[in-house]
Amino acid sequence: MQQLSAQDAQFLYMETNKSHSQVTSVSIFDPSTAPGGKVRFKQIIEHVQSRMHTSEIYRRRIYRVPMELDYPYWVEDEHFDIEYHIRHGRLPHPSDWRQLCIHLARFHSRPLDMDRPPWEMYVIEGLDNIPNVPRGSYAIATKIHHAAADGTSIVNFFGGLQDIDVQGTPVMPMEKRIDSSRAVKPTPAQMGIRSMINTVKSPVKVVDTLMRSAPAIVQAARKTIADRQADAGRKVPITRFNRETSPHRVFDATEFTLAEFKDVKNAVEGATINDVVICVTSGALRKYMIHHKELPAESLRAFCPINVREAGGESTPGNNISTMAPTIFTDIAHPVERLQAIFAETKQQKAAQAGISARLMTDVTRHIPASTQLLAARLLASSETAGSMTNLCISNVPGPAIQTYMNGARVVRNLGLGPLADRMGLFVAVGSYNGMMCFNITSCRRTMPDIDFFIECIRDSFAELQAAAAQLPAPKKSKKTARKKKAPAADKAPAAKKAPAAKKAPAAKKASATKKASATKKAPAADRKPAAKAKPSKTRRSRKKPVAKVSARNA
Repeated sequence: MQQLSAQDAQFLYMETNKSHSQVTSVSIFDPSTAPGGKVRFKQIIEHVQSRMHTSEIYRRRIYRVPMELDYPYWVEDEHFDIEYHIRHGRLPHPSDWRQLCIHLARFHSRPLDMDRPPWEMYVIEGLDNIPNVPRGSYAIATKIHHAAADGTSIVNFFGGLQDIDVQGTPVMPMEKRIDSSRAVKPTPAQMGIRSMINTVKSPVKVVDTLMRSAPAIVQAARKTIADRQADAGRKVPITRFNRETSPHRVFDATEFTLAEFKDVKNAVEGATINDVVICVTSGALRKYMIHHKELPAESLRAFCPINVREAGGESTPGNNISTMAPTIFTDIAHPVERLQAIFAETKQQKAAQAGISARLMTDVTRHIPASTQLLAARLLASSETAGSMTNLCISNVPGPAIQTYMNGARVVRNLGLGPLADRMGLFVAVGSYNGMMCFNITSCRRTMPDIDFFIECIRDSFAELQAAAAQLPAPKKSKKTARKKKAPAADKAPAAKKAPAAKKAPAAKKASATKKASATKKAPAADRKPAAKAKPSKTRRSRKKPVAKVSARNA
């Protein structure tokens, strides 16, 4: 029997009728590379069915404990029907980008049937008038509940479906990853006994966790107090993104090359791709809000998920994430200055996440009873807390760096739609694929009725940042590169300490003047001053030691 983790269950408990905890990933395929230049709907179903052994997500559903006395269980769906989960449709005329975005937004808005495995696929044909997409292409939109997978495990989920060539060589090894014994349906007696045990153990485990972490907790508390005092004047402004969220979603996206992002990143020493993503989003928000005469004096703050999976844990379904909430400096007009400020902010936030606070909260929440978590989640949802702490969500999830295929059809482009929390009505999901970076914007009609204008703001923001970064002087070489280049010279430095002429000169009183002269020539320029006059050996030794250090430093 396998229960949902505390973090997985939170995505169930936080749901409302206006905000559903589900993510939608979209791949656009060009069937011209497939055998015969065509892929039929039946072939797609057969392909998915042949790869279902690669993930536990396909067949298992959520089984709730009565009265929410404990966390729900994952159980095998005894009535599983793959044709219920994979459906088919076609874009209406004129089959353009706008129609595709409307179709995807409607599909994403509809809640999943939680009495079945929490995923659906929607095959959309007729992508005939979309720029940079071959005529006759089709899209597959896959919607998965966040309780079943986070961004990283979703990428791994699709890795089990897609191939690296038209012959069908899988992207990932096709070993069996399903343990059927973990999906056995528990009896009411088993659930009752386990819930009683967990409820009794929970306070003990929480206290034990706190006691083990006591010294670090004190240090973290002091830091938190200091940070709150420093941030006293930096309040989260209430914007249109913090208004009540409607259940109707809107979606749009735009692409850039990954090479362009790397060029901008390299212009500011130490900056990362993620910093550039936040900076571009910040600049777009600034432009958008200036246009609507709504830019607040205070900077907006973003909610950013962080993957904390250990190496090799990507194939495990469920969630393993932490978060940070950096200020994104929408109050700074100059793009490079904004990027530098964001880099400093995220660096500080990541250092804090590496400390005790993130690990401690994960350990503590894991031992809180399910009924307490459910009550807390509902109180948070009803109190509209999300909108008072952050303004939007920015998520950057790396995707495949190579060209991929499915049923022999080439993947042209990947898109993604993220979940909206009530009163946090903007989700910016950024993903990379085959040398491209895609900004995917999810909002609601009430919050952002002109989403196409926001896409223009993103393009303009990146163009400004790119132009400003190009004006900067060439960045200095990294310290690692400098060390590598200096390494051979540094190896020779110890030889300066062994300089036989400098050390043996005091003892060779009977040596000829010719030998003294040759020894002087071999010594470094800094050694010649003390060697010019004959002095006692102690004085010479006292001056020779710093000389060796100078030589090593210069090397």
